[in-house]
Amino acid sequence: MATATMKMDYYEVLGVERNADDGTIKSAYRKMAMQFHPDRNPNNPEAEEKFKVCSEAYSVLSDADKRAAYDRFGHAGVSGAGGFPGGGSPFQGQGDIGDIFGDLFGEMFNMGGQRRASRAQRGRDLKYEMTIEFEEAVFGKEQEIKYRRAEACTECVGTGSENGKQPETCQQCGGRGQFRSQQGFFSVARTCPVCSGTGTVIRTPCKTCRGEARVGREHSVKVKVPAGVEDNTRIRYSGEGDAGRFGGPAGDFYVVLEVKPHKFFERDGDDLHCTIPVSFPQAALGAEVQIQTLEGLETLKIPEGTQSGKEFKLRGKGVPHLNQHGKGDLVVEVRVQTPSKLSKQQKDLMKQLAETMTVENTPGSRGLFDKVKDIFN
Repeated sequence: MATATMKMDYYEVLGVERNADDGTIKSAYRKMAMQFHPDRNPNNPEAEEKFKVCSEAYSVLSDADKRAAYDRFGHAGVSGAGGFPGGGSPFQGQGDIGDIFGDLFGEMFNMGGQRRASRAQRGRDLKYEMTIEFEEAVFGKEQEIKYRRAEACTECVGTGSENGKQPETCQQCGGRGQFRSQQGFFSVARTCPVCSGTGTVIRTPCKTCRGEARVGREHSVKVKVPAGVEDNTRIRYSGEGDAGRFGGPAGDFYVVLEVKPHKFFERDGDDLHCTIPVSFPQAALGAEVQIQTLEGLETLKIPEGTQSGKEFKLRGKGVPHLNQHGKGDLVVEVRVQTPSKLSKQQKDLMKQLAETMTVENTPGSRGLFDKVKDIFN
């Protein structure tokens, strides 16, 4: 037996008062539907669930009979109407929701209550992948790039018709863009096959754009990469994508950054990491070494008795905080190198040093580095 789940109050779902009029309910639903629609939130189960819940709430509160039953009996009063039993689709059999979504995506209602699709279509969003150097991501850069996009046809002034003539009303559907048929309790809408739902037809297509109302042209934009960007950062240029058709708004243009790896530094957020080698005498006796940073040489003091793997932090020598003041740090890890080849003199000196040290290599004894640390301390 399925376990019953507690449902939220439909008025709370849409964020309206219980005495809200139809216009307020419709407006609240439109806002939520636009925010959580699956097309705007791909691969987002949480947004999809919120979308289903607000659609369910609207399907009940937008119907006078269902709303009255819900106000009187709660969810039990609409369990077979707006509750989508069995996990069904929130659109199944919901004519009003279909109308709302026509309105959301550019469709208009005529005086008879029939829905008529708008010819205006939003242009596509475009994406450009831009590869930059590691240093360019850290310090920023400007670069002009060129790409092709669809722009309004100047020959037909974006109408798609020869000589700029306006399209004619579709005779097949009477300009409604769809046909409605009754199937049981539900009214089903089908797109008109002649005008493809636009309600209009082009009798004489423009020869330049062939009725598409747009043509492809090369366009350029100056990309400003801010200091501190990371790999896969997206920079959005509103309205720089494909032009919309028949007066629709243009899409957006996205620049996706691919940052090349650095040969010496590794990045962790706004911090940089690197590893430097030091000799055994430098680690044992202490030393000052020159460190190469992205902004030039810096002096790093190695204390005596430094162990391999010890990390030192250079404050403010990392990556600038994106769109903020300040920078991350540079973390330097020290690796003590063991020489692979020694001269006779070096071997003699090492032997003399070894004779001054006593190392126990039996299990449980203290390690060599602990002994060396004690000697030099």
